[in-house]
Amino acid sequence: MSLDVADRPATREAGIEVTISRRPSLLTATGRAWSWTWPKLFAIAIAIGFWQFLIWIEWKPPFVLPPPSAVFSELATLVQTARFWDSIATTLQRAAFGYTAALIIGSALGIAVSRVRTLRLAVGSLITGLQTMPSIAWFPLAIVVFGGSPNKAITFVVILGAAPSIANGIISGIDHVPPTFVRLGKVMGASSFSLYRHIVLPAAMPSYVAGLSQGWAFAWRSLMAGELLVLVLGVTSIGSNLDFARQFNRMDEVIAWMFVILIIGMIADFIFTSLSHSLRRRRGLAIDD
Repeated sequence: MSLDVADRPATREAGIEVTISRRPSLLTATGRAWSWTWPKLFAIAIAIGFWQFLIWIEWKPPFVLPPPSAVFSELATLVQTARFWDSIATTLQRAAFGYTAALIIGSALGIAVSRVRTLRLAVGSLITGLQTMPSIAWFPLAIVVFGGSPNKAITFVVILGAAPSIANGIISGIDHVPPTFVRLGKVMGASSFSLYRHIVLPAAMPSYVAGLSQGWAFAWRSLMAGELLVLVLGVTSIGSNLDFARQFNRMDEVIAWMFVILIIGMIADFIFTSLSHSLRRRRGLAIDD
């Protein structure tokens, strides 16, 4: 039997050569995806069942709470329109740009604060205060400051929503790096840059990834609030369509767009969960089934 040594390392135990395959099979990957998907589908099915129950008992009139069939019919219609995909593209572009800027700013700020004691004393608590501050509170100021550019106002609030969480994630991770790691690096002659590059930052990575996930959650909520509050003429987005449907009392379309927001959030959660699981698996903290 031919073996790929790079993918199937051999170990020798009791005089017998044993090969261990580390290449995940398609079946295993599919199983992982299904194990992540079915609990969420089950939870959604329960929510839809309760929703239908409220329709049966006529808890609210249909023009206030439309039945699931009407909402999913509206969603199926929206998916076939160019407006639907243009709106998603606009929102995701805003999210990607704002989150990337927050990632750069938050990471740089977190590393600087963790390295410079005076800087931590000066702005450490301020970062936490910004993280706990509701994003929507920034919009009146952002609209006035960037009045001529609504897109900049939205991006500004998205960055303020995400950057503090990312910064706190890396600060917490660096704070919990075992001192023995740092001492060992110094004994081995690592420079200050190499110490952070090869020892401190990799050790802080799990907390950093958690901060990235939390930062995305804040960025996404800030973006949705911004698109609901700030109207950009000639630009269609998820938030603007949601607000437009609300103004015309089209509750089936309102809930349809809410489902779109939920699905995008679940996809993002899957990405960050997979990243965290991959990191823990490489460190021997997670065992693949």
